[in-house]
Amino acid sequence: MGFNRPVRRSTASRGIIVLSALLFLTICYGTVQAKSLMLGHTVPPTHVWHKVAIKFSENLAAASQDKMKIQVTPLSKLGNEPQMFSMVQSDAIAFSILPVGFLSNREESLLGWFLPYQFHDVKEAGAVASVPAAKQMLKNLEPHGVIGLGYMFAGMQHILSMKAVVKPDDLVNKKVRSFPSPIFNDWLLGLGAAPTALPLAEVAPSLSTNLLDAAAVDLDIIVGLKYHQQAKFLALTNHMAFPAILITSKKWWDGLPQADKDMIQKAYADAEKFGLDSQITAEVANLEKLKQDGVTVTQIDMAAFKEKAISVKENYIAKNPLIKQFGNEVEGVLKK
Repeated sequence: MGFNRPVRRSTASRGIIVLSALLFLTICYGTVQAKSLMLGHTVPPTHVWHKVAIKFSENLAAASQDKMKIQVTPLSKLGNEPQMFSMVQSDAIAFSILPVGFLSNREESLLGWFLPYQFHDVKEAGAVASVPAAKQMLKNLEPHGVIGLGYMFAGMQHILSMKAVVKPDDLVNKKVRSFPSPIFNDWLLGLGAAPTALPLAEVAPSLSTNLLDAAAVDLDIIVGLKYHQQAKFLALTNHMAFPAILITSKKWWDGLPQADKDMIQKAYADAEKFGLDSQITAEVANLEKLKQDGVTVTQIDMAAFKEKAISVKENYIAKNPLIKQFGNEVEGVLKK
């Protein structure tokens, strides 16, 4: 009797241990399955890119019956652009919205989006997002470990300044915040300005302390980050479109069933259209908001600015055959 009792206690203990282990594995598995897909970007929640990300998240949650949930994190809280690109490459996060200007450092042909005065407005830029050259640019990102799911568009680029800008000569030797990309620098250098690369968060204090004279940015950013509280003059140069690309991890993507890939692409296609429509409306609303807040919109010599663009366009068209193809396709679409 004394011998049998310990055996029964040992068997019961083993059963409890097994059940505990199974419960632990179940909890862990459930935790992994329920983990949100992370999406990071650099802009404030007021910006259209954030709104597109939220719409994409909502679409995907609905389509997957909440099996795929996206946690959207704005304002570089997951890291700066190079850090988020690396995180997507390694599958540390599933998605990121990155400016085409940044991604052009990996895929040169993407510079074709920034040929000065190629587009009159956001609507025209959005109309060519599906031309063959634009799709090939996305495809060319794959060797870098990411999949380009599609484009989205901020507003057209303009110049916000401390003093009125009417003609290119008004920018000679002026420090102008520029996106850190060769074509942005070449454009401003052609105007006689001194391009200055700064993170978005540093632009407002740099304007207020005279470390910057002006910033080349879109209206969404001006309104969202309140740059116009420091700089009160807006030249509607309308010189470039400013798209971004939603990227995802190729490592993660390649492991998905085709049905999931189709669902994600459909969810984003709807969000992309939503974003374009929203931005067309926002361009008008943002400009009105700036006027109401006391910003002076100057009447610029547009012909003089366009003249300065010719050599920049010719240089980049000659640089890359896909840029030339894209330019031709854009011209073909917009002439119709």
